[in-house]
Amino acid sequence: MTTDTSKYKFNHSMLRIKDPQRSVKFYEHLGMSLIQKIPQPDAKFDLYFLAYDSPNAISHKAHWSDRQGILELTHNYGTEDDPNYKPANGNSDPGRGFGHVCISVDNIQAACQRIEDAGYRFKKKLSDGRMRHIAFALDPDDYWVEIISNNRVEDTEGIEETDPSTYQFNHTMIRVKDHTKSLQFYRETLGMSLLRTSESPSSGFNLYFLGYVPAANNNVNTATLEGVLELTWNYGTEKDEKFRYHDGNSEPQGFGHVAITVDDLDAACKRFEEEGVHWKKRLTDGRMKNVAFVLDPDGYWVEVVQNERYKATSKY
Repeated sequence: MTTDTSKYKFNHSMLRIKDPQRSVKFYEHLGMSLIQKIPQPDAKFDLYFLAYDSPNAISHKAHWSDRQGILELTHNYGTEDDPNYKPANGNSDPGRGFGHVCISVDNIQAACQRIEDAGYRFKKKLSDGRMRHIAFALDPDDYWVEIISNNRVEDTEGIEETDPSTYQFNHTMIRVKDHTKSLQFYRETLGMSLLRTSESPSSGFNLYFLGYVPAANNNVNTATLEGVLELTWNYGTEKDEKFRYHDGNSEPQGFGHVAITVDDLDAACKRFEEEGVHWKKRLTDGRMKNVAFVLDPDGYWVEVVQNERYKATSKY
């Protein structure tokens, strides 16, 4: 029983939502398709899995477990009718931790205009501030959706057309307390590669971009990829013993987890055990024997699921 981390995929990121009709409509406007819905009426929640699935998409028609760049939306029944329910978007205390999801687009000026024309709001427009190459839209629950360009922003100025079928779910950002510990976990334990580092000493933070990309492709433009994890480290947090980021699963809830799929679930979990990981849920815990959750150094949940391409389980 062996496992090969080069076959792992950064499969999805999960967000809790208030109203599935509004949220699904928003992400479909961004070009995503609903590729899987898992109703759980007995437990009073439904799961919606969205991804880019046009003929232009990297994972077009692939099984959901054999993809990167999926967004899982979790809807707990009744929240849409509760005027007081609002998920925490991760960018203010006491729920600060998760930061945003990000899509990459063809012509960023036209893409942002299309989103604005549909009546959706922005946290930051392209014209705001000094960073004129990125924007942040707001989804119906005020989660931040970063928008970046596959092409040089200077080259797309004046282009009025955009094709959502060419968009990609590029990355998910979480804040980390100690970059050394987090990089070791995601690289050595989960088997990701460090694709790019962006250092901003004048602003007091670094960004680390990781993913499951063959070593030969490590110089690729990360904006053209799906399944990238961005770790944001603010200088000095590692020295504060009392400092903690919020994992999103205690109140106030919002972000839930990131998830990887693996070639052999039993072997992967055995390897994680040997690596000394902290578990939220082992395979043997509870009734769901086909899923495990490990904890990263900040307590973020990392779901581990079987990739059906390598070992069909007939459980999905």
